[in-house]
Amino acid sequence: MGKITYISAEGLKKLKAELEQMVNVERPAISKNIGEAIEKGDISENAEYDAAKDAQGMLEAKISMLQTQLASARIIDQSKIETDVVQIMNKVTIKNRQNNSTMAYTIVSEHEADLKIGKISVNTPIAQGLLGKRIGDTVDIKVPSGIIPFEIINIELGI
Repeated sequence: MGKITYISAEGLKKLKAELEQMVNVERPAISKNIGEAIEKGDISENAEYDAAKDAQGMLEAKISMLQTQLASARIIDQSKIETDVVQIMNKVTIKNRQNNSTMAYTIVSEHEADLKIGKISVNTPIAQGLLGKRIGDTVDIKVPSGIIPFEIINIELGI
């Protein structure tokens, strides 16, 4: 068994829906494509057959990965999430001490990360630097452009 992944109830629902789509829609469609390619005759030089088999292999790998993720997923009990120190499922407002810009991120499992809506993976350098810190703490976080000092302005329940 792999490591346990903590996830929100919403994130778990999305994972299950994605798996269901792959198993019930995409898998039969690929099987149909393979069948049609076989019906066209010689499969040794059939590009459609090769492409369908490649797609099938990639889909089966994704299905397997999702099944593993679901097997190790544990729903986070939101009633147990504290906001005195930064932890997963917290929304953290931080201020860049170099340019005084402020940003807010919700720290989530890697499967739920979506930067467009401010959700960052608990495994990112920013999240790793913030975990366990308190409001008022300043942390130096290594980013691609160097090391930036961030001050923690607020911690709240993120989901």
